[in-house]
Amino acid sequence: MTLTASEAHQMKYAQPSTDGVLPVILERWSPRAFDDRAISKADLRKIFEAARWAPSSFNEQPWRFVVGERNSETYKKIAEALVPFNQAWAANAPVLVLSVARTRFSHNDSPNNYAVHDLGAADGFITLQAASMGIATHQMAGFDQAKAREAFEIPEIYAIGSVMALGYQGDPSSLSEHYQGQEQSPRSRKPLSEMVLSSWNHPVDLG
Repeated sequence: MTLTASEAHQMKYAQPSTDGVLPVILERWSPRAFDDRAISKADLRKIFEAARWAPSSFNEQPWRFVVGERNSETYKKIAEALVPFNQAWAANAPVLVLSVARTRFSHNDSPNNYAVHDLGAADGFITLQAASMGIATHQMAGFDQAKAREAFEIPEIYAIGSVMALGYQGDPSSLSEHYQGQEQSPRSRKPLSEMVLSSWNHPVDLG
């Protein structure tokens, strides 16, 4: 039986290993089914304003976001850079975003080795702000970076991050059978003991 969008969203709600985690973190997930509702300019502004306040080394704010709304030339260029696996579903999202990061500090032109890390933080802020507004996000590594760089004439000083689809979650039935299975399977994460350590391969005691 195929779940509705609401049922899939409920099923994906994370089950944390401890109490007190912010609800917006638990409800955020990455659907592939999007409906055709547009995101308003006002809501897009809120989402990117959240990214603006992400932390970064030397407050460099190295992130840049190329934003394509459906039927725009920017949207078309981003979609064409996606691998077919992602094109099959992402073209239904009303907004596609290409994220990049400037890899040299603006104050002295020295290498910024943390630019991509900081871009990831800004992307994280986007996903949480969007989730708090009932807007879904799905980040993708499956795209041709060289094609995207050429399409937008992105200077080499900028590292390319990911492509993100933004939109309102749609019913899983809008996807092919292959994608429906992924859309309706429970979420899982590695245990804290694998990632929070006191020394290498030794978990820290969190009580």
